[in-house]
Amino acid sequence: MGAEGDQPVVERPQQSDVAARAGVSLATVDRVLNRRKGVKERTRQRVLEAARELGFLSESEEAQLGIARPPNIVVLLPAGSNPYLRLLGDRLRARLEGAGPSGPVLRCFFIESFNAQALAEALRRNAGWADGIAFFAIEHPVVREAAAEVAASGTRLVSIVSDLGSVPGIPHVGLDNRAVGRTAGLLIGRFSGGRAGAVALVAGSRHYRAHSEREAGFLSIQEELFPQLRIHGMREGHDDAAENYRHTLALLEQVPDLVGIYNVGGSSGGITRALREQGRQEVIFIGHGLTADTRRAVLEGTMDAIFDQDPDILIDRAIACLTDPGKLPRPLKLDIYFSENLP
Repeated sequence: MGAEGDQPVVERPQQSDVAARAGVSLATVDRVLNRRKGVKERTRQRVLEAARELGFLSESEEAQLGIARPPNIVVLLPAGSNPYLRLLGDRLRARLEGAGPSGPVLRCFFIESFNAQALAEALRRNAGWADGIAFFAIEHPVVREAAAEVAASGTRLVSIVSDLGSVPGIPHVGLDNRAVGRTAGLLIGRFSGGRAGAVALVAGSRHYRAHSEREAGFLSIQEELFPQLRIHGMREGHDDAAENYRHTLALLEQVPDLVGIYNVGGSSGGITRALREQGRQEVIFIGHGLTADTRRAVLEGTMDAIFDQDPDILIDRAIACLTDPGKLPRPLKLDIYFSENLP
């Protein structure tokens, strides 16, 4: 027995008490109190009501939990030396640092480039936390399977830059890549001034649908309008500057009548380095991504044109697509830069 005048000790209610009163599991209470995904609105309200009745939450805590939770957004990008993708990652990191409390909660991860299994695992791994995932797609069965599984579980998906094709329920934010390839073919054909010779293509990988669609568009317009130009073929440089450098040196040695090169992927710095070292500025060169190295190459005359998609607009459209599922994205505008109109 306690001494005369002692007050009885009142135990503070626990999460288990809230779970019992609301008729839900302890895990559900934990998800509600930590504002995690996966709880229906009516269940969330029942848990908050039980917590209030038990005195588990203060008024300020209850008010904070009553505010709609900002969406969790994950962006998955290929790792590697592609300067445009590094720039995209930098823009995302800047948003992370400047994010306010009302905006979406962003996370960005770099996945091993061209590794379909790694991308599939990353989609599944992040689906538990994320309300939406934007990802640079690899067109491969294991990625399609993982994407379909994640989408069916309720996590919204959007592919960026390169898509999965016509997969129901997974919209795409990016360029009309077949039209982009035709535009590159038109420019090289017109810049050639009627010269006959060979045109070569360099890609990251045909597993990126964006690259294969650009190739198809390029081939179609060359055959249609510029029969004097023959296509030497596609070389895969895996968006790596060193590989692209070696491919370009081989082309310059093996194809004496080389008229032009179209890099449908990234890391154009290796190509411009080879052209510069070999004194072959007469070779028409078009590539993608307005970055420090391509800007320098255009200004010095080693590169003739840069095709670009604004990284901030790309991020904005992807986030809008994930946070407003009824908003279907339109193809992004293709920006084409020459030495005279660089921003």
